[in-house]
Amino acid sequence: MLTSLAAALLSTSVIATAVRSRAIEAAAPNLGTLNDVGGYAMNALHLPAGPAADLPPIVFIHGASGNLRDQATAFRAPLEGRAELLFVDRPGHGYSERGGPENDTPDGQADAIARLMEKRGISRAIIVGHSFGGAIAASFAVLHPDKTAGLLFLAPASHPWPGGVDWYYTLAATPLLGPLFCNTVALHAGLARLDAATQSVFAPNPRPQSYVEETAPALVLRPATFRANAIDVANLHGYVERFASRYREIAAPTVIVTGDSDDVVLEEIHSRGLARDIQDSELVWIAGLGHKPDYLANALAVAALEKIAGKPRDLQAMARALEPQLTASRVSGPKTHVGLQGGN
Repeated sequence: MLTSLAAALLSTSVIATAVRSRAIEAAAPNLGTLNDVGGYAMNALHLPAGPAADLPPIVFIHGASGNLRDQATAFRAPLEGRAELLFVDRPGHGYSERGGPENDTPDGQADAIARLMEKRGISRAIIVGHSFGGAIAASFAVLHPDKTAGLLFLAPASHPWPGGVDWYYTLAATPLLGPLFCNTVALHAGLARLDAATQSVFAPNPRPQSYVEETAPALVLRPATFRANAIDVANLHGYVERFASRYREIAAPTVIVTGDSDDVVLEEIHSRGLARDIQDSELVWIAGLGHKPDYLANALAVAALEKIAGKPRDLQAMARALEPQLTASRVSGPKTHVGLQGGN
């Protein structure tokens, strides 16, 4: 009797997950185009440069739990026409297929993005990586220096850190229980905490009112995407332990933008580590800024792209001017942890 009841509950949850997954996709249809990158399809929003373009091509790599809408919402308006723009759904995220096990680590995803650039006719670009995307951007610069015109790191995750990751990443990444968890529990629990989780990503800064609607973070809750995201995060620590020593090979112009109030990654380890490892890089350290400089320091990030492209920009002065605004708008948001801090 109990076995039959458990089976019925599981079946009901699986069906409910499938129905809600379709509803999530209907509310956030694909904005990009699928591109074959070697036996699987990667999705990207590709915007051509305008006639008065003044910047080289730019490729945007989103973080964990994200999709291309996150970076496109932040950067499309201030940059469209000024450069050729490529907003990428990383393998297994958004509307991209996962591909093979090589995409379980940042080097494989960096290689996939390099092939995608070739498909779109982009020979060289400034690579922008936010959060988890920072590890991919750094790997890309090491593995594909000829394709790297410069690097912009935004609150990056890039180096080994003390502690681990949240328990649900570890569970979802396991071979047997992981798929069961992703198809029964994860989506429903994730939707219940989506508002608090997205506020926590921005804390201590306010989350833009339209952020959830415009960026569709619920896409990560679909079973296959949730599992891919979990595998990414669960594998990151071991990967950066092996690979971070190679960041010293990077010679591309580099800017790192980070805040001192980041509750998702340890800026003292990741951002300062990149500034130490990448010769002649510039670290822009912003007091009162959390994990989302792409939104809360957007004008500064655009100026950083301009500086990487060779234009004179005083990023440190811009940071000092921004800090009082961040202090004035500070909020005491919910502490729903979603990231890669130590001690989890």
